[in-house]
Amino acid sequence: FKDVGVTDRTLVWNTDLIETMELENLLSQAAQQMFSAEARKESRGAHAQENFPDRDDVNWMKHTLSYQTARNIEEAAIKLDYRPVIDKPLDDEMHHVPPAKRVY
Repeated sequence: FKDVGVTDRTLVWNTDLIETMELENLLSQAAQQMFSAEARKESRGAHAQENFPDRDDVNWMKHTLSYQTARNIEEAAIKLDYRPVIDKPLDDEMHHVPPAKRVY
């Protein structure tokens, strides 16, 4: 992305700048999603893997948090962290629905 440039220098309705910023964001999101999906050793939702056909609630019932260590994706490493899933409602208005495998 370092070689991408903006040729339009206008200050009003600069679609060249907007599209360049969108491209930077999409590349960053794609890299973080690939590293996050590769780290999961299970199949869950849209991240199904042929080498891990089943979901693993014991080890992977957690949210993946990804961080880019530098602004430019070419210079950055992707750091992964995790946080637990809140699986019970925080109030008494809703009843608890335990996690279950999707079966269609």
